[in-house]
Amino acid sequence: MSDQQQPRDASATPDISQDTPTQHRRPAALSTGRAILLLALVLAVAAVLAVTGIFGRKDAQAAVERSTHALAAPTVLVNLPAKGQPQQEILLPANLEAYTDSPIYARANGYLKKWYFDIGAHVKQGQLLAEIESPEVDQQLLQAQADLATAETNAGNAKTQSTRYQDLLKTDSVSKLDTDNFTTQAAAASTTVKSALANVQRLREMVGFEKVYAPFDGVVTARNIDIGQLINAGAGSASSTELFHMAASTTLRAYVSVPQIYTPGLRTGLAADLTFNEFPGKRFIGKLVRTSKQIDPASRTLLVEFDVNNRSGELYPGAYAQVHFKTNVSAPSFIVPVSALMFRSEGLRIAVVDENNTAKLLPVVLGHDDGGTVQVVDGLQADSRVILDPPDSLIEGESVRIVKPEAKPGTAKSGGSGL
Repeated sequence: MSDQQQPRDASATPDISQDTPTQHRRPAALSTGRAILLLALVLAVAAVLAVTGIFGRKDAQAAVERSTHALAAPTVLVNLPAKGQPQQEILLPANLEAYTDSPIYARANGYLKKWYFDIGAHVKQGQLLAEIESPEVDQQLLQAQADLATAETNAGNAKTQSTRYQDLLKTDSVSKLDTDNFTTQAAAASTTVKSALANVQRLREMVGFEKVYAPFDGVVTARNIDIGQLINAGAGSASSTELFHMAASTTLRAYVSVPQIYTPGLRTGLAADLTFNEFPGKRFIGKLVRTSKQIDPASRTLLVEFDVNNRSGELYPGAYAQVHFKTNVSAPSFIVPVSALMFRSEGLRIAVVDENNTAKLLPVVLGHDDGGTVQVVDGLQADSRVILDPPDSLIEGESVRIVKPEAKPGTAKSGGSGL
């Protein structure tokens, strides 16, 4: 038998091409498991990265928000208010007026005959200022005097007849009726005389009004007439003419509107100093003589009158003055710059910062205002941190950033503004 025909040996090496199916599937299963594990690992890493990125973005966003809010908070300067003095000098504007001020009108119609004093003239009470010609009144007086004479004559005759008849009645020579008639006529004639006399006296007064006299000692401040001008009697009407205007300026009245907060310290006899721009460095003494005893509801002020001695004649009625007087402060007050005030629709406010660096808008009541600083009589405390020059956009509860250290109470800063 040839070599090709010899039987195969069973112990020979098996042919791998004849392996079972299980042996063929094992490498494929191992590959699938590794792929699933790799995919799970990739998904886990992706989830970790996603979660880390989300939280990182949230933290960054929160940080940006915190930084934005911090930068959006307005930057402010604060200081503590200065304490006001227990007794302070009040400076208020005043208007000077003459102690007596009066327009002079005519009481008689006519033409101006002559005037004797011009503006600026000092006159005494009773001095003749002007004369008016009133021919109609003069003639009426003459007629009244004639009527009086007639009435007196008639009254005399009636009295004589009445006396005669009363004597005859005693002897029954005349009747009682005739006697009573003559007695009645005598009484009526007497009454007519009194009426005519009253009319004469009235017209004499009217003639007396043709002469215009000074009603008091003073200065002629206006003359509105001239010789030959038609004068109409009366005052206040369109046809009447103010002849003169007089003012008694030996003592002047200074009227001051005092804020309500200072009224408790006002007493009669309180001394005050008056200053004028035209008299630098000089002070005139005034004394409080009376008040209106009523607060003006519009301005919340009390009208006060100070009398000023002006015998030297240096001061003129109508002048503007500044009145300085001292008064006791009934309640503690504080001084702040005018720039700290905020004018809102709900009223006057001052912005302060609380312990949480939050802005608070406090309603306040003001006292004296000198233009640079203002006195706060209600609404502030000694430890109130007042915002200097607050922004107009500042609102209640808004966080702020303080960039200036606080000063001790009573320390003046900001260029001597009192804060």
